[in-house]
Amino acid sequence: MAGPHVMQRARIREGQPFPLGATWDGLGVNFALFSAHATKVELCLFDDAGETEIERIPLPEYTNEIWHGYLPDARPGTIYGYRVHGPYEPEAGHRFNPNKLLIDPYAKALVGSIEWNPALFGYRMESGDDLSFDERDSAPYIRKSRVIDPAFTWGRDQKPNVPWDKTIIYEAHVKGFTKRHPAVPERLRGTYAGLGSPAVLDYIRSLGVTSVELLPVHSFVQDDYLRQKDLWNYWGYNTISFFAPARRYAAVPDFAFSEFKEMVARLHGAGLEVILDVVYNHTAEGNERGPTLSFKGIDNASYYRLLPDQKRYYINDTGTGNTFNLSHPRVLQLVTDSLRYWATEMRVDGFRFDLATILGRESYGFDEGGGFLDTCLQDPVLNSVKLIAEPWDCGPGGYQVGGFPPGWAEWNDRFRDDVRAYWRGDDGLLPDLAARLTGSADKFNKRGRKPWASVNFITAHDGFTLADTVSYNDKHNEANGEDNRDGHSHNLSYNYGVEGPTADAGIRAVRFRQMRNLLATLFLSRGTPMLLAGDEFARTQQGNNNAYCQDNAISWLDWEAIGPEERDLAEFTQRLILLRKALPILVRGRFLTGRYDEELGVKDVAWLTPDGTEMTPEHWSDGHARSLAVLLDGRAQETGIKQQGSEATLLLLVNAYHDVVRFRLPKTAGGHEWVRLIDTNLPETQDAASLTAGDIYDVTGRSMLVLVLRPDGGEASSGVEHSFTHVMQAFERANAEHVAFGSVLPS
Repeated sequence: MAGPHVMQRARIREGQPFPLGATWDGLGVNFALFSAHATKVELCLFDDAGETEIERIPLPEYTNEIWHGYLPDARPGTIYGYRVHGPYEPEAGHRFNPNKLLIDPYAKALVGSIEWNPALFGYRMESGDDLSFDERDSAPYIRKSRVIDPAFTWGRDQKPNVPWDKTIIYEAHVKGFTKRHPAVPERLRGTYAGLGSPAVLDYIRSLGVTSVELLPVHSFVQDDYLRQKDLWNYWGYNTISFFAPARRYAAVPDFAFSEFKEMVARLHGAGLEVILDVVYNHTAEGNERGPTLSFKGIDNASYYRLLPDQKRYYINDTGTGNTFNLSHPRVLQLVTDSLRYWATEMRVDGFRFDLATILGRESYGFDEGGGFLDTCLQDPVLNSVKLIAEPWDCGPGGYQVGGFPPGWAEWNDRFRDDVRAYWRGDDGLLPDLAARLTGSADKFNKRGRKPWASVNFITAHDGFTLADTVSYNDKHNEANGEDNRDGHSHNLSYNYGVEGPTADAGIRAVRFRQMRNLLATLFLSRGTPMLLAGDEFARTQQGNNNAYCQDNAISWLDWEAIGPEERDLAEFTQRLILLRKALPILVRGRFLTGRYDEELGVKDVAWLTPDGTEMTPEHWSDGHARSLAVLLDGRAQETGIKQQGSEATLLLLVNAYHDVVRFRLPKTAGGHEWVRLIDTNLPETQDAASLTAGDIYDVTGRSMLVLVLRPDGGEASSGVEHSFTHVMQAFERANAEHVAFGSVLPS
């Protein structure tokens, strides 16, 4: 193979097999690369532009399957890649091809971009035969790795360390959140710096959420088939580097790693946690017909799960072509090293794992005691950050909601589906609604897990937005170029008479009321609520429920489209969040049972019909029932200590029937007066209307009420009085702060 002259001994030293990657020690750079099956590894150095290969240096030592060497005159900024020699035997699982320049799996920064060219493939791509061997040099078309100096002045940065039971997650996209924000300087829109700008921080903090969960920021690849259709991979679930932050989100791409750190510091300064959506289940290299960019050329048989009896082919439990092999100790080390790097060096506060069932798979299937899951729980760094699983994949037995071990939280799609279906008016949903309101004990009440383990959501990046859920009966993904075949059709949505936008005042009223119902159910349920950014002001994707390739106005938040109705919804959302924070009964660490505690003389929860009587099996089995009252008694035992609680008692009235239902307000111990906090039929700022136990309240069709019991005094404990006062102060603050909150919404 033609190439630059190979250095003979020169200045390269033996170096160390650890740490893996390119490590600057102040005097030089140590290079270390794992490959169990390679016969030779060459370090390739490039000029400052990353275009011309200027040296090719064999790594001199091989220790414990790690190739390593030390270059004393290398410095931060050095641009490099690897060429790895070994057998090209696809049928045995080996795809070594030294004609292909490879990205260092531990690279902390990348330069350049991938230009799709047949030379990127280890085989002759034009032939379609992956058993063939391609001799073209891929270096002109591949990203290169770059050595960094990790030094950064964090100042007084402190992690917020929000307890799980007080966590409220806000799922956002780095680019889409600020790309159209009028208060962000234009040059910073769509960047890490833009997300950390004062106007954005003021808004997120004022909304009341505690933790910002970002869609993938690891460097990822733009798919060739999308570029041919003039589309872009917007979500970023196509990772190629687990350590390097994506340059495309940096105002100054060459300093993406430091700009990301500054964003984290600014979010922390606003009291907000940073959670990253991470993709360790697959890589951008695809299957046997995919390109050779990094792992495939370094040690294909180690990094990927291959069919045991046909190693030419990949196990595809991810649906993306390949599956990362976390059963291999070095691959497991790579993933955990990456997580520790982001948790320590980049100071993020947690991770949401895409298709996390993959990470718990061993050769025999999913195992909640699998190597990766066990590693996270015993690791002193990883067991101190938030770990959230997307508990499914495409493989056999892949649906594992509730199946992850203690210490993990999980996206609960049952909450999404049951709550959507209930408010749509589907039959037979009352038992499921009751389970979701109270923390999904049917899924999570085992092994000492707490209600916060259920991450409740109505919408997420994948699927309809909140506004589209109440505006479309069907998906409208034509812009994706797949004739509307992509995206799922089980949306549990309803348009209320018109498909898409409408000026009809009646339809708009019911849509906004349904959005308030869905939001109220989210924030008044036990579990960890997650809000999709923009749902609070009725953001739309025009009916597209699979906008992964829409890096444009379809996906970007349109701040200037916020009108009076949207502002009211945003202020309503803020009010819900403030009330949730003032109601400890919603975040207790105990699952509700509905059993009468004779010693304490109280039930933790009572399920009531609209006439105020307790639900019977016949009521629960009535498929046409649409209405329910939920009485959460603040006197119930709060913790494992057997003593009466001292929190305010709460009453929820829910009515998914299309017409008015008359509810009799129940009589309960400790008080006789109910104070209305929320009526989703009343979007504007509300007065704390007082009602007497036994009164009839006409609950509007498709609406929900929240009431708190005013304690009588006397035998009521001072703790209950204090709790009620705290709730009412939060209510008044919510009514007052909506004015201040409105000021941080773009005019």
